[in-house]
Amino acid sequence: MLDIVTTDGKVHSGLRIADFSRVLAGPYATMLLADFGADVVKVERPGTGDDTRAWHPPADQDGTSTYFLGVNRNKRSVAIDLATETGHERACALIAESDVLVENFRPGTMDRLGLGYATLRTTHPGLIYCSVSAFGTTGGATMPGYDLLVQAVGGLMSVTGEPDGELMKTGVALVDVISGLHAALGILTALRHRDRTGEGQLVEVNLLSSLLSAMVNHASGFAIAGVVPERLGNRHPSIAPYETCQTADRPIAIAVGNDRQFAALAAVLGLPGLADDDRFRTNPDRVAHRAELRQLLDERLRAAGADHWCTALLVAGVPVGPVNTLDEAFAFADRIGLPNIVTIPAGSGRFSRQVANPITLYRAKTRDSVCELRFCERFRLLVDIR
Repeated sequence: MLDIVTTDGKVHSGLRIADFSRVLAGPYATMLLADFGADVVKVERPGTGDDTRAWHPPADQDGTSTYFLGVNRNKRSVAIDLATETGHERACALIAESDVLVENFRPGTMDRLGLGYATLRTTHPGLIYCSVSAFGTTGGATMPGYDLLVQAVGGLMSVTGEPDGELMKTGVALVDVISGLHAALGILTALRHRDRTGEGQLVEVNLLSSLLSAMVNHASGFAIAGVVPERLGNRHPSIAPYETCQTADRPIAIAVGNDRQFAALAAVLGLPGLADDDRFRTNPDRVAHRAELRQLLDERLRAAGADHWCTALLVAGVPVGPVNTLDEAFAFADRIGLPNIVTIPAGSGRFSRQVANPITLYRAKTRDSVCELRFCERFRLLVDIR
């Protein structure tokens, strides 16, 4: 359970979050905190709610979008029309009983609604106010943004896909997920500051900056050496072999990170002299002669199937694995003792299958229940969760 210290120095069990966010980045951040005991009250638009409620198929047995359910467990929902005087009063009442506020409206929207940080900090000096935007609050404030757009303008699509193929986005909205993680980290850091000082503060996260940070080696290569990366398909710009290769029946991924692993790969493939070949002796050599190396690997790997090569290479200490579909990926996790689907109560005698929180704490547990996320038209002043 997340304990919080209020500005009067008292310790209370539970952390209340007023969640005004929708779609993915903000809801993902608040869900992670809800999993560890935060009391999250999700504010939704009357009648329609969060946009992702309508993003289906697929849907559960009640017709609710699995997209929405996947980032909103362990929350309570309240429908409030923020544009009305009554709605504004209800929102202010919720915020008054909250430790954290999270919102991802277009910059300036909360200010126009009278719920901006500059307004609330005067009456709630201990409030942690987290704003998630697409392009920040200055020059990009007026730009609407979804994950796809940020992948495009932020350079991720320029390094995704085959060199002679179409520019591609990633298969999931990773920029939103990364931004949600940054938001959760920023909130926890601000709470730690409040523990010491009693001061709340504004936490700002934007998708573009989150993506540029998450480009890690590509971004560093540009910042330090001025190198603009290009698409390499499944290959790596600085390591070889580090890519997918075709076997007799299905592709596998081989991730050789050092010379010892390459020597082991060559031995298993029946090409022991490969590791002493001047073209492949060191990693820079292998990167320089990537195409020649790939041709040699393909010739050998097509002699047997993926299961054969994965078994033999893993025994030899070579990082390798099949290219799984999602159902195969969950089954693989189960086989190695990492079950990632949990069945939890969903209210009214029903149960819901959910993807497990990936963080394991040995002195605390994540919640094993999920709230029914219906629209609560009647607002109730919330009390501390004990």
